[in-house]
Amino acid sequence: MSVPRELQFLVAPQAYPVSLGLGVATLVALALGWTWLAAGAFGLALANLAFFRNPRRTIPAGDHRVLAPADGRVVDVVRLEQPDDFVGPAWRIAIFLSIFNVHINRVPLAGKVRAVRRRGGRFLAAFRSDASERNVQLRLDLEGPNDVRVGVSQITGLIARRIICLASEGGTLERGQPYGLICYGSRVEIYLPIDCEISVRPGQRVRGGSTIIAEVRA
Repeated sequence: MSVPRELQFLVAPQAYPVSLGLGVATLVALALGWTWLAAGAFGLALANLAFFRNPRRTIPAGDHRVLAPADGRVVDVVRLEQPDDFVGPAWRIAIFLSIFNVHINRVPLAGKVRAVRRRGGRFLAAFRSDASERNVQLRLDLEGPNDVRVGVSQITGLIARRIICLASEGGTLERGQPYGLICYGSRVEIYLPIDCEISVRPGQRVRGGSTIIAEVRA
């Protein structure tokens, strides 16, 4: 699957409606002489564009190296007590994205999309551990080289309530490829086979498509 058209630009098009509205508000405020209001609206318009930025990333070599699916701070690296229903015995790595992080999500490992699943019904703060189970989320089940299975979940937060996933079941995704985003603060989790060598720890900052978070058995 090639990179979706709307993720080929330096700013995702989801930014434009809000920023355009704020731009109009800026012009109206200026016309009325409300300088401070105009400055505030213009600042928010720029901040909104920055939130949806889509910077180019250099993808590290090595098909067996798992890449971070998102920018942010690692908040959990845990061995699951029960096997994952797709991966089996697994590690779960959770990344919290603040409003200041890039929110474009990237494919951690090349593979075929075996399923796209939606679950959950809450909108808890994304840094909470129970957000993993209770929040609205969308998960990709990927099967990569040598039948390696990986799961990636985009999870909503207290403010972030819109998930955009442009991957579809049966499609093939390339390692490091942008495939979706979450609007305004969120959490992304990746489920990896238990025999992976994990290379990140809680508190570490990672960059989607650039930071190597694990290596799978070749």
